[in-house]
Amino acid sequence: MGNWKRILTLLLVLAATLALAACGGAGEGDAGDALDPADASWEEILAAAEGTTVTFYGWGGDENRNNWLNTAVADYVKEEYDITLEVVGMNIEDILAKLSGEKEAGTQAGSIDMIWINGENFYSAKENGLLYGPFTQRLPNMEAYIDLEDPETRSDFCMPIDGYEAPYAKAQLVLYRDSAVTPEAPASAQELLDFCRQYPGRVTYPAPPDFTGSAFVRNIIYELCGWEQFQDMEADYDTVKAAIEPALTYLRDLNPSLWNEGRTFPDASTTVDAMFADGELLLSVSYAPFTVATGIDQGLYADTTETFVFDNGTIGNTNYMAIAFNAPNMAGAMVVINAILSAQMQLSQYETLRELPVVDSAKLSGEEQAAFDAVDLGQGVLTQAELLSRRLPEMPADLVPVIEEIWLNEVVGKYNG
Repeated sequence: MGNWKRILTLLLVLAATLALAACGGAGEGDAGDALDPADASWEEILAAAEGTTVTFYGWGGDENRNNWLNTAVADYVKEEYDITLEVVGMNIEDILAKLSGEKEAGTQAGSIDMIWINGENFYSAKENGLLYGPFTQRLPNMEAYIDLEDPETRSDFCMPIDGYEAPYAKAQLVLYRDSAVTPEAPASAQELLDFCRQYPGRVTYPAPPDFTGSAFVRNIIYELCGWEQFQDMEADYDTVKAAIEPALTYLRDLNPSLWNEGRTFPDASTTVDAMFADGELLLSVSYAPFTVATGIDQGLYADTTETFVFDNGTIGNTNYMAIAFNAPNMAGAMVVINAILSAQMQLSQYETLRELPVVDSAKLSGEEQAAFDAVDLGQGVLTQAELLSRRLPEMPADLVPVIEEIWLNEVVGKYNG
């Protein structure tokens, strides 16, 4: 009987210890840890997210966006859901490397909840199982405010999204110059070539794989080769090179008139923009369509700086929010993403950052639409309607690095004839 008493005592102690551990885990960790969002109602997800911290990892080089996230968004989710938003600046390559390392190590609960992502990086992350999903069908604001049939809601750089990321903001390639210095606004690739020849050494573009520089090269390809053929093209070097040969010839024709005669190119769009602001260049390019208004407000550009696009259009894309495959607070991440999709936060983003919103105008109330229409985008920019009317789709993500490699081999320092 003594042995049985000892065994019974040990069992009781073990049971009590496990109970205390369970209670301690629920109280000390994020409430989102204990919930599988795939099997929960939205009310249960909200309850699990309350009082938790959500980490949002993404490129930290945009100071204005960082400020908006740390104030407007953080204040909103704290007040509405008692969620603390922690914004962590990190290059997407480092984010994916971190997730890849955690996956290889079998880390069940990592340190990343939300991720700012799109394009090639989404393609790689989804293919390698680094993202949680599908989850977007659980978000009330997807149904309430987003056009679910929009190609950019369904695909990212032609990669099916399948519910693994939610739209964040739209971007579109624009060019700009000081109209008081150069009244010409090239409306085509040929007119751009004429412009560069008229002002030799005063134009350049960022070297791919800089995001903006790569998009500029793809836009030239669209202009001279059309865009439809690339939507389902195999990512084979020789196949792609043959398809873009007219653009390669053009870019080599452009080189002698460029800054440093096309022997080298600035490594980043920020460098090109600084050269333009200093007057060294007469033209710049950006994937942020309202960047000129911001630059004028900040005193970086003259009041006469104006945005323009090609008559045949310019490439646009959407950037997105995803959730890490091992996010420690999936419920909290879903609530924050849903909040950013609200008309209120999309309007705040439009007003503060001058980013094209992702909400569907047809789903807005009259009052909400009036608020968007009343936003003052500032000087020197095209309207949202003008931009969207000349918006071209992105290429498949797997073509992008192939084109960048071909550009490096066939354009840099190369000339025709």
